Amino acid sequence: MGDYGARVVKIEPPGGDRYRTLKGAWHIDYNWLLTSRNKQSLALDITKPQAREVVHELVRHADVFVTNFIGDQVEKYEYEYERLKQINPRIIYAHVSGYGTKGPHVAKRAFDASSWWARSGMMDFVRGPDVTPSTSPPGMGDHATALALFGAIVAALYRRERTGRGAYVATSLLANGIWSNGMLLQGVLSGTDVSLRKQNRGVHNPFNHVYQTKDGHYILFTVINADREWPQLAKALAHPEWLEDERFVDLRTLIQNRHALIAMVQEILGSMEIGEALAKLEEFEITHSWATPNGSVVDDPQAVANEMIVETGDPGEDYTRTVMNPLQIDNEAKRTPRRAPDVGADSREILKSILEKSDQEVDRLVEMGAVLTSQVSTD
Repeated sequence: MGDYGARVVKIEPPGGDRYRTLKGAWHIDYNWLLTSRNKQSLALDITKPQAREVVHELVRHADVFVTNFIGDQVEKYEYEYERLKQINPRIIYAHVSGYGTKGPHVAKRAFDASSWWARSGMMDFVRGPDVTPSTSPPGMGDHATALALFGAIVAALYRRERTGRGAYVATSLLANGIWSNGMLLQGVLSGTDVSLRKQNRGVHNPFNHVYQTKDGHYILFTVINADREWPQLAKALAHPEWLEDERFVDLRTLIQNRHALIAMVQEILGSMEIGEALAKLEEFEITHSWATPNGSVVDDPQAVANEMIVETGDPGEDYTRTVMNPLQIDNEAKRTPRRAPDVGADSREILKSILEKSDQEVDRLVEMGAVLTSQVSTD
């Protein structure tokens, strides 16, 4: 929403949101630069009633309120929907949780690796026989869930334009993980568990397989229409005689002899470097993808041409480019990315411009410890 011009106020504790610490030992807060661009930082100690009152005052002026508090945190800090709705009946209250708003784990702490990836069944699927499941990339489930919450917010805003009523909308990491894993889970609901079959005996399909090249890169085949692409693949690998091989005379027989074909394809691709292999597969229109190293993704010409990776115009050497959100809206330009703020960088400006507080009132809140301000500006 910030990318499209909304004024987004990030409320964080005086010590800063813990998301700022995910950089580990690296000297740049790269996670924060990505997820908090185009936001303003208001640092509040919400254990103090004066700070909670500031939140309530902001709600009077807001279109959307977003929280990820769980369990009794919502009531403890006076963020309940019913309370905020009384303050602003038009508010869109957007709640994101780990496991949903009902059930035994409503207050269970969650991260996308635990609830989106592990508990949804996806982690269980990505292993073969006697293989330990892999962890997920950081933030993968968070970003997918954020898009779901965005969709719910926009739908509620549209309804508000028609009815004048605010709304409570919610989603969770688990709900989005299960949705992302929906094809496999629908199979389970129909009586077949592909992940169990994969773990017991492996799933070996030469047209949906990972092959290694001579220089240590990997290529994923995702051939769905094997009738059309199998002859092209044999030609791409310079072995048209495979089409006459009695082991591969038709697709049913081919699948019965799939291990032999996998070994043959691997032998050919294993003799090629990645550039040559990709060129051949492109020439013969084989559906595939290079398992692209992260260091190459950020310079992918397709990603750059479609503004998936964009220039920021920021003068700092640590923030020259960033990952843009994946949405495109005709005639709706995205804002040039603005550097994520330091803790409390915008506290004073927010309190003065939105709540029309005087310098003396802001100073009093700072003296009480309810508000933290920073002299560092993001403008």
